[in-house]
Amino acid sequence: MTRIKALIGLANPGTQYEATRHNAGAWLVEEVARQSSAELRPEKKFLGLYAKAFVEGSDLHLLVPTTYMNRSGASVAALANFFKLAPDEMLIAHDELDLPPGSARYKQGGGHGGHNGLRDIISALGNDKSFHRARIGIGHPGSAKLVTNYVLGRPGKTEREAIDGALIECLATLPQALSGDWAKAMNRLHSHSA
Repeated sequence: MTRIKALIGLANPGTQYEATRHNAGAWLVEEVARQSSAELRPEKKFLGLYAKAFVEGSDLHLLVPTTYMNRSGASVAALANFFKLAPDEMLIAHDELDLPPGSARYKQGGGHGGHNGLRDIISALGNDKSFHRARIGIGHPGSAKLVTNYVLGRPGKTEREAIDGALIECLATLPQALSGDWAKAMNRLHSHSA
C-alpha cells in the first residue's frame, strides 16, 4: 500500500477568504497542524504555507498553497518535485459542490469536476490524476451562475458546524488514509458523514 506523504489543503490566500467555503480544504490541513503541534509558515519555494508534521508515526508534509485557487498547481508541483513525491503519495483536500455540508468522501483519480484548483494541479502534474482527494462537502447554490459568489461566501453557523463535523470525521479516518488503507478509511468516512 502506498503511504501518503503530503496533505495539501486548497484555499485562497488572505484574511478575506479564510472563512469562505472555497477554503474548506485548508481547514483540514490547519486542524492536522494544530493537533500535531506543527506550525504552518510561509515557504517561498513551495508558494504556500508549509509545515512538516509527525502524524501516526511518520513524517507528513502539510501545505496550503497561497497562489490563489486557480494557480494551486505551481505550489503542489513545487512540493512534489522538491521531495520527489509521486502523485499517488499526495492527498489533496478541497471543497466539493456535489456533496452537502456535513458530508466528506475520499476518492482517487478522476477529473476536476469544474474545480479550478484541481484543474490546475492536474495540469501542473503533467495530466496525472492519480493523486487522492478528500472531498469536503459545501453543497451547491442550485445554479451554475451562482457558484463563484457561493464558494467565495461564508457558510452560515449551522452549515459551518456541519462542515466542521465532516472535518472531524476526516481527521478520525486520516490514520487509515495515510497508511494507504483506503477501503477502511472510505468505509468509515462514507458511513459516518451524512
